[in-house]
Amino acid sequence: MIKYNSEIIDEVRNSNNIIDIVSQYVILKRSGRNYSGLCPFHREKSPSFYVSPDKQIFHCFGCGEGGDVIGFIRKIENTSFKEAVEMLAERANIVLPVLVDTEKDEKIQKLKDKVYNINEIASEFYQKRLLTPNAKIAQEYVKKRKMDMYTLKTFGIGFAGNFDELYQELKNKQFSDEEILASKLVLKSEKTGKMYDAFRNRLMFTIRDIRDRVIAFGGRALDDSKPKYINSPDTVVYNKGRHLFAMNIAKKSGEKSIMLVEGYMDAISLHQRGVHNVVASLGTAMTEQQGRLLSNFEKIIIGYDSDSAGQGATARSLEILQTLKYDIRILQINGAKDPDEYIVKYGSGQMKKAMENAISLIEFKVKKLKETLNLDNVSDKIKFLNELSKILLKVENDLEKEVYIAKFSEQYNVSKEAIYAQLNKLQYSINQGSKILEKTNAIKRNPSKEKIENNEKDTNRENLIISLLLNNNKENFIKIKNAISINEFKSEKNKKIAEKLYEQFEKGNINNILDLFEDEEIINHITYIMSTDFDITDNEKAIEDILNKFEKEKILNRKSEILKKISSGNISKEELEKLENELKSLIVK
Repeated sequence: MIKYNSEIIDEVRNSNNIIDIVSQYVILKRSGRNYSGLCPFHREKSPSFYVSPDKQIFHCFGCGEGGDVIGFIRKIENTSFKEAVEMLAERANIVLPVLVDTEKDEKIQKLKDKVYNINEIASEFYQKRLLTPNAKIAQEYVKKRKMDMYTLKTFGIGFAGNFDELYQELKNKQFSDEEILASKLVLKSEKTGKMYDAFRNRLMFTIRDIRDRVIAFGGRALDDSKPKYINSPDTVVYNKGRHLFAMNIAKKSGEKSIMLVEGYMDAISLHQRGVHNVVASLGTAMTEQQGRLLSNFEKIIIGYDSDSAGQGATARSLEILQTLKYDIRILQINGAKDPDEYIVKYGSGQMKKAMENAISLIEFKVKKLKETLNLDNVSDKIKFLNELSKILLKVENDLEKEVYIAKFSEQYNVSKEAIYAQLNKLQYSINQGSKILEKTNAIKRNPSKEKIENNEKDTNRENLIISLLLNNNKENFIKIKNAISINEFKSEKNKKIAEKLYEQFEKGNINNILDLFEDEEIINHITYIMSTDFDITDNEKAIEDILNKFEKEKILNRKSEILKKISSGNISKEELEKLENELKSLIVK
């Protein structure tokens, strides 16, 4: 079967905010943290259709339909999975790869798996090397930058040593030269044919994707070597224009805004000091694919350095983010050249306040315009008024425009009447029609009826267990798995979901649970669980209560079984004695 690989599907999914997509077909209204509207899949008078921007899923409590953004397009447009991916990729300007046959694709996937493994081993190797006596130069830098052990571990910070240390480590782990070279962590000399490490005598930063996989590295020189920073080149698992440093951590911050900074150390310094909604670009100009990774945040703050290079990067990033229609703000800090220096000098409280007070894109443009002109000069003041009006004409919201006119009039000592007059004089037209997308071919579905396998109480409790497992907490998983076996789930759907979750937890963290199933009924059931508010304030207490109830029920069920066997009379004396002893022990419990 020919299909797109998981990486490209993840990119398409992450580049399309489900709220933006669904709102093209359904009128959505905010309802707490979620959005609600009339379901497009069945007729209803009051909204039972909910969309979660946090979980990036939809679910209708009326007809039971649910899924992620790809599932929504597939259902609303009545298309195949592949066609839905292609529609969303086109919307996000993602160039899809040419599909290849399964045999070749499997070979590539196997190589990718090997490179992911090599990267993980390399990260651990670099981190261990940082703690050795040979890494004094790196240890001094870490100490100077006041990085604690938690930060070193969280960001996989390490040290790359001499000529071929990593290569020898990977060979000892039984990787082939072909696999090692594919990682591009090791290079081959054209002259001698010898293998040597790509990163040497550098402080190492581990780069992870949003699924927490190690995909690349950044290396900082600790002497006079040039360039100061080098980054992994593109590999079979890494494309620098599609990722953001620390995005795997920032996405868990729970914040509605996110700040984009220039370098690794800016991001690391802020994270260490309690500001977790921060990501950094990866040694490249901002790309549209990187911009779309930020779509789940309501506000994007640009926090680049104040030097000319930083301001140039700000301008380039603004161009990209503007086209994506984001609420863009620009950080304004005094007394420091970058966010790292600012938070070290003034603390996280002041940094968070500066982020809250970040100015809008309009204010930033007007501020930069003012810096080039002398408003005491008549010609410059006329030019300022003209350019200011051009900027204000692009503000589509009339109320917002009024607010800006009042603000700039007072701030720059220009009369409101003069601004209005200039706006009216400009021969300029704005296209600001709102495109109304009529939904077509909406699929009418009858509510699916699950066979009643157990009572409502049991089902709700099992749903709660699945919900707790979906929190992706390893300790909770171990507690639940040790106490509840797959066969103890009474609902067939929950049994299948639990079985897959147990299996995935053994392999590692769960990323997109919906990808693990093709059965529509199970996908709908999962989104129902994910959309249900179980009113839990303490996960630990909830797990403890559930496990206690399960244990009591097991005892009660076993007592019933024993009494039934004893009353049947069809047992031997020896077996009767054994059952009676077991019953006594259960009664004590």
